[in-house]
Order: sequence, then structure tokens, then C-alpha cells
Amino acid sequence: VQLVESGGDLAQPGGSLRLSCAASGFTFSSYVMGWFRQAPGKEREFVAAISWSGGNTYYADSVKGRFTISRDNAKNTLYLQMNSLKPEDTAMYYCTKGYFSPSGSFNGASWGQGTQVTVSS
Repeated sequence: VQLVESGGDLAQPGGSLRLSCAASGFTFSSYVMGWFRQAPGKEREFVAAISWSGGNTYYADSVKGRFTISRDNAKNTLYLQMNSLKPEDTAMYYCTKGYFSPSGSFNGASWGQGTQVTVSS
């Protein structure tokens, strides 16, 4: 499994960024995929997840309405469109091939190296 994130950058509050995750080494279209993030001194937290078909999406309350997760199974690529960025969105963002636990939480199983998003004026 290889996951390579890109698209992280410095953005102003209210701005937008689009993250990408290129996947290889597994059948991308068969797996739930997601994004997590980790800010300095904080635990890694769930951001968004998407079903194998793209028909179902799930978001953390903190990003709902501002972020959009999507996928292109033909290109083996996962995306995260981030709009209306806030300083508290500053973090390392990780792409993950994951799964839903019986309790309904999304868990990452394989991780990329991360891409840094910094929101500051």
C-alpha cells in the first residue's frame, strides 16, 4: 500500500486548498478512504471519509459544510476540497485506507506521509 498526499500549502483565513492522495498497491475502488489531521501537540483526528463508490460521505462536525471529500476511482486518487479555511484547520493532513468499526467510527489502517496545511494571515 502506498499513499502519497500533495496540495498542502500556506493559505489565508477564508481561503481554499485542494488536497490530493495518489494511491497504489491495492484495489483502490474497493476500499473506504478518508482523511485525518494532526495539529502540533494534539492527537490525530478524523476529518472525512468516503465509501468505495463515492456515494456516501462522512465529516467531522468541525469541517462539515466547508470541506468536501471525493474520489476518482479511475485515477486511484482521493481528494479533499477545503473552503472557508480557519486558523484552527492548521495541521498535517493524512490520507488513509481505512474501515468502519462496529461502533461506526472510521479508523485508518494504512497511512500516507502527510501534507502540511497552514492557515494564517
